[in-house]
Amino acid sequence: MRKFFIKICKFFGFEIIDQNEFTSPTLNKELNEDLSILNKKSIVLPLGEVKITRKVKSILIIVRVNTEIEVWDQNKRRLFEQPKIEYSIRSIKSLINSINYCESKYPDLRIKTIILDDSSKIENLDKIKEIIKNVNGEIISLDTKKFEAKIKKQKTQQTFSNLASLFQCFEIGKEIGEDLIFFVEDDYLHFETMLEEMIATYERVSSQVGKDIFMCPADYPYLYMNNEKTNILIGNKRYWRTITKTLCTFLTSKKLLNLYWENFTKNCEDRHDPFEKYINEIYKKEFCISPLKSLSVHLTNVNSSYGLPPFIDYKNLWDQNK
Repeated sequence: MRKFFIKICKFFGFEIIDQNEFTSPTLNKELNEDLSILNKKSIVLPLGEVKITRKVKSILIIVRVNTEIEVWDQNKRRLFEQPKIEYSIRSIKSLINSINYCESKYPDLRIKTIILDDSSKIENLDKIKEIIKNVNGEIISLDTKKFEAKIKKQKTQQTFSNLASLFQCFEIGKEIGEDLIFFVEDDYLHFETMLEEMIATYERVSSQVGKDIFMCPADYPYLYMNNEKTNILIGNKRYWRTITKTLCTFLTSKKLLNLYWENFTKNCEDRHDPFEKYINEIYKKEFCISPLKSLSVHLTNVNSSYGLPPFIDYKNLWDQNK
């Protein structure tokens, strides 16, 4: 009778919770395991099930890399005070680890990685090529000339190149992106579960609110420096909060990239204050969320309000990606 009842529940899409045995007979899992099924249902105890209406088909990851400039627009040194190439290498390693973990969880999800490089030395590019050799990815060189007529004259070539690389990332996303697009900078370290959690949370939250959203993987210090109101949401494995600002590392959909294309291009046409001025304007109309605790660490100066998220073992994460 028990087996028959379980079959009936499976047939109608219901899940059974056996709190005595701490298992789900229909899912054949213990309750402390991940009970969610990508593109089908998101289950969080004790809140129950969310039917997934916004399914994730693929993700394009675009990484902006500059292995030569230590800290753009600043004279401060980063945490651990290493050459910039060391941050780029560890950042990409941590991203690849997160991609591999995500693929092991969701083998049917299509993931492609593009690295947009800004004038790296050959020996640095060789190191990056070695890291990405086993993933579905490629390296593209920044073409600054194509943006000379699109970007206003800047005080420094570094600022122009920074705007141009961001512009080209957005254009790549618009041209070849299919579903989700993740724009990433090369001075972030990512936890192994970062990508898997972002995708599972994306489909859960966007299914609940009935629209596509923006996501940032980092919990920045500046979010706690004023009395800004926020909403707390339940993701796949942790809490998330609504935010109104990000830097240039964020995830969104091709649909929203197209919808707000004017904001994205306008943000790249000149150096604004803040740099992400026209991107942040989008968040007045659309949901943007970041995790509690952080899934990525922005490795800036230890005193930067745009850097290290609280309650993270920075040294351990740094050493893991050596």
